[in-house]
Amino acid sequence: MPHRPALFSRARRGLLAAATAAWLSTPALAQTPIKFQLDWRFEGPAALFLASQAKGYYKAAGLDVTIDAGNGSGGAVTRVASGSYDMGFADLAALMEFHANNPDAPNKPVAVMVVYNNTPAAVLALKKSGIAKPGDLNGKKLGAPGFDAGRRAFPIFARANGVSGFTWTSMDPPLRETMLAKGDIDAITGFSFTSVLNLEARGVKTADIVVLPYADYGVKLYGNVVIASPKLIKDNPQAIKAFLSAFSKGAKEVMANPDAAIDYVKARDGIIDVALEKRRLRMAIDYVVASADARAEGFGVLNPGRLSLMASQVSDAFGTKTRVDPAAVWSDQFLPAKAELNVFPPLKK
Repeated sequence: MPHRPALFSRARRGLLAAATAAWLSTPALAQTPIKFQLDWRFEGPAALFLASQAKGYYKAAGLDVTIDAGNGSGGAVTRVASGSYDMGFADLAALMEFHANNPDAPNKPVAVMVVYNNTPAAVLALKKSGIAKPGDLNGKKLGAPGFDAGRRAFPIFARANGVSGFTWTSMDPPLRETMLAKGDIDAITGFSFTSVLNLEARGVKTADIVVLPYADYGVKLYGNVVIASPKLIKDNPQAIKAFLSAFSKGAKEVMANPDAAIDYVKARDGIIDVALEKRRLRMAIDYVVASADARAEGFGVLNPGRLSLMASQVSDAFGTKTRVDPAAVWSDQFLPAKAELNVFPPLKK
């Protein structure tokens, strides 16, 4: 009897050693790598994607996600098309343009989730210009970079509101709001939540800024969407579903507490203006992510009739080589269950 404890101890140690050896010899569960391209720099709205990375939601879904800053929606589309990135975040109009101008391209990305239910594009002017409504833009001098989403879609805005006789001045993005503030141009196009804050940074008072959002003036274009490469769609559709599910979980938390989410952005760009990016994120959520249209249609999804109208409008306004095929640019087969898409915070009273 006195020897039994020792025997039991030796046996237990042997089992433990065998289990440890087996564990060490077993390869770790593989994480599917996903390279994700943002549309722009690490600013407030990027928190919607960065949250799930910081909190480990992508990892828990079996994904090893890398998120890189971008330099415009067009770049995000072409990088996903080239295979440099598996997924990305881009303006739906830019995706449509790529499809219609490259009908024979073998790798055309596909939109798999709507994030900005309305385009953030707007016309901005200063009150002292006398511009208060779209009709006041007749004969005015407008300014924006040539690739600006609002400028590209301005023919749709102009047609919807009877605007004519305007001229364009092109400039690099950092000069857009500066030229408006100095009076070199009468109005600009840009994302509302970016240009308003940029004008304030140049000394313009908020009360002196006129904002004419496209969505408020008859232009119901969808904004930014999550896109996926044809290769990923073919080879690993489950990875897309896992990404969208994990993203939705993080986005819900960001919308519930946007100020705290800016920490995820600062972790990627330590020199951001935290207070400014908190405002930018809240504006993006209110204007285009959790807007009235988004709440009516539901997060992530789109209305087929609205998509078809947008495809026709983009074909005309952008002068594409072929007509945009709405069925080719969008797929809802990867969206999470309806319960997972219930991400909007309660309406403010």
